Amino acid sequence: MKITVEDVNGLREELKRLAKLELEAVTKKSLTQMLNRARQGGTPVDSGELRLSSAISMDEMGYGKEYAAHVEYGHRTRGGGWVAGQYFLKKNVETQGPIFEEDVLKRIRKI
Repeated sequence: MKITVEDVNGLREELKRLAKLELEAVTKKSLTQMLNRARQGGTPVDSGELRLSSAISMDEMGYGKEYAAHVEYGHRTRGGGWVAGQYFLKKNVETQGPIFEEDVLKRIRKI
């Protein structure tokens, strides 16, 4: 069996285009899953404002509240004590990592 490709550059560009579309779809799916996880119990709640500030912007998922980093990583108190971080975003990313990897592999197999 012999395969002849006449337009190698055209094939290369089409494969790049398809790969980019597939990666964008997997990324959007992962971001949506992370956002849903954050809003359904994955974000610590005091007033609920932090959870409500979760959002997707372009290719990122995060929190709009100015104190999100303090809750994530920890902070000093006015009395000089320390409140440990809750790592809610880190845990969400760690949960999503294997799912993202599997989704990418599934998409690659389809191409």
